[in-house]
Amino acid sequence: MRPSRLLLLLSTALIPAIALSQSANTSATAPRDGQRDFDWEIGTWKTQLKRRLHPLTGSNEWVEYTGTTTVRKVWDGGANLVELDVKGPAGRIEGLSLRLYNPESHQWSLNFANRSMGALVPPTIGEFKDGRGEFYNADTLNNRAILVRFVMSDITRDSARFEQSFSADGGKTWEPNWIAVDTKLK
Repeated sequence: MRPSRLLLLLSTALIPAIALSQSANTSATAPRDGQRDFDWEIGTWKTQLKRRLHPLTGSNEWVEYTGTTTVRKVWDGGANLVELDVKGPAGRIEGLSLRLYNPESHQWSLNFANRSMGALVPPTIGEFKDGRGEFYNADTLNNRAILVRFVMSDITRDSARFEQSFSADGGKTWEPNWIAVDTKLK
């Protein structure tokens, strides 16, 4: 087995454990039920998005998009469906995210698909703690094993920030490649 394939397999097995240990509840109380973690996001949002064109290459070239994000509750809050539709100088991005809550692990899996690819990418897995959501996975970029971190922060009733970052060094350093700020439409 090639070393990069072995690293990817090991990383895939370890990412849920890393995410769990980074957000583990150290008290003796029962884990918090996070099934309602995304209730704040149900509705339609104006999305301002920046995307790094060439991640992990040393390039700092970004493109910007504007559009909407619509979030619908599914399974009485145990899942939700996100539709992203943004346009900019680099074209259009139509994305779909199915977020599923696991009541045993008390974690969410965020499963994303871009219409141009027509397939789900490996899900990021994690949870919310102190008003911040952190989700991780292992993936590949240009045939190279990387880690992915997706963070939801600065969450209010009317706005939120989303940032995806890649790491090529096992999580020692992170490079943002997708930054979105959503503002709720009335």
